[in-house]
Amino acid sequence: MLSTLCFRIQVIWNMKLSIVIPVYNEKKYIQEIVNRVMKIDLLPIEKEIIIIDDCSTDGTREILQTHLEKKVDRIIYHEKNRGKGAALRTGFQEVSGEVVIVQDADLEYDPSEYEKLLKPILEGKADAVYGSRFVGSEPHRVLFFWHYVGNKLLTLLSNMFTNLNLTDMETCYKMFKKEVIDSISIEQNRFGFEPEITAKLAKGNWRIYEVGISYSGRNYEEGKKINWRDGFQALWCIFKYNVFSR
Repeated sequence: MLSTLCFRIQVIWNMKLSIVIPVYNEKKYIQEIVNRVMKIDLLPIEKEIIIIDDCSTDGTREILQTHLEKKVDRIIYHEKNRGKGAALRTGFQEVSGEVVIVQDADLEYDPSEYEKLLKPILEGKADAVYGSRFVGSEPHRVLFFWHYVGNKLLTLLSNMFTNLNLTDMETCYKMFKKEVIDSISIEQNRFGFEPEITAKLAKGNWRIYEVGISYSGRNYEEGKKINWRDGFQALWCIFKYNVFSR
């Protein structure tokens, strides 16, 4: 037992967390979210921040070039808008950390909760951890009823095929061991990434944990981008990666 504890301490001491931030038209929020990520103290765990600008046209790219390039580890610029999944695929290819987390470029998810997601991995229990907006006692902004219903239905349908019991398949906060990401080929370019990665984690028999997180959702006037078309795309991806790809 003592040797196991010493091994875990050594692993933590030598660990790096890679934070992948896909960005598209987030000039109002990008500096604040990067500042929040930078302020998180995970010592002795090192942080690596990788930003992928998915061809922003609202001034985000200029902010990245002028204010943030020297603050983060790497910024990659797409010359054509390709979608969140494509941006993540680009970012995953660049990470050097033993653990990887997806961080949206808005302020809906709180980086101070990285430690919660890390805990099951550091304890040797999990290969992937989802941050659920629907469990636990953390604060949540009250917003769209039909978005909630859509999320629950997509999660339910995904669970029926993967035989998992997730409460929030569509969450942004997904943390993985690097070996997990390296073993999975991401095909989806937009928000179909969520059901695709979930199906492939289940098929790979990776150990998945879920922890409750807070959520400060925004409305469309504040810049929310996902819409009903993305819901139908997610529905298609659930069938594609759970049924038709067998």
